[in-house]
Amino acid sequence: MQAGATARAVAERLAQAGIDTARLDARLLVAKVLGVSPDRVALAPDMAISPEQAGRLEHLAARRLAREPMSHILGRRGFWTLNLKVTADTLDPRGDTETLVEAVLKRLPDRAAPLKVVDFGTGTGAILLALLSELPNATGVAVDKSPAALEVARENSIAHGLSVRTRFLLSDWGRDLDERFDVIVSNPPYIPDQDIDGLEPEVARYEPRLALAGGADGLDCYRQLVPHMARLLNPDGIAAVEVGKGQAEAVAALFRQYGITVLALEQDLAGVQRCVVGGRQESI
Repeated sequence: MQAGATARAVAERLAQAGIDTARLDARLLVAKVLGVSPDRVALAPDMAISPEQAGRLEHLAARRLAREPMSHILGRRGFWTLNLKVTADTLDPRGDTETLVEAVLKRLPDRAAPLKVVDFGTGTGAILLALLSELPNATGVAVDKSPAALEVARENSIAHGLSVRTRFLLSDWGRDLDERFDVIVSNPPYIPDQDIDGLEPEVARYEPRLALAGGADGLDCYRQLVPHMARLLNPDGIAAVEVGKGQAEAVAALFRQYGITVLALEQDLAGVQRCVVGGRQESI
């Protein structure tokens, strides 16, 4: 068996199952069993696949055909400039969430400042670690109510040399914090409970419900979180949260209700208002 032909055969099966990213997924799966980078599958299609490797590939393909996310199968996901460990205990970091990282960074006048950052519902640690990677003198607190997710975040911080600037707190939002922060970020659960089962199978079947369910209207977690953000935000600090489609105005109203000035409703690449940014001053 040769890598190129095998990848094409797997891609055809995935496409027949309705998977839009069939060709890319197939190349990634073949690369994983061969232990090479994905581009090698295209550049060296004559690479041989042993019977043992073929058996492993079939197992991985079956998992993808069952609509298990590629990040779970590969155990990794690229986010910002980081390659993060992902498990079934964590939300799969998405490109849309990079909108939040960008929104915060462009409002920091001095990236070398010794800023204090907290990330509520940190999951893999994606947002916090992306910010710390760009803020060399900042320190961060990763907060999550899932011990398993917090351990994944800890492993990712170690892998990227950021553990010495990060501490990890098992807590429900800001309940166990009483210090002030310069930057507060969060990508909380915001899917209305009744909508979860109708999401794509990769999400509905495999993502942790704890990281998805936002109550009847998707806003329950913001109602719990925003009061903590208002209490913990420094006078000249920045608060930024990811929101679902159509939720930005409602979350902005919560910011205002608790005394946080809304600075911007940032759009993702698809033009969806994806991030609400606030602070204590009209301009930062």
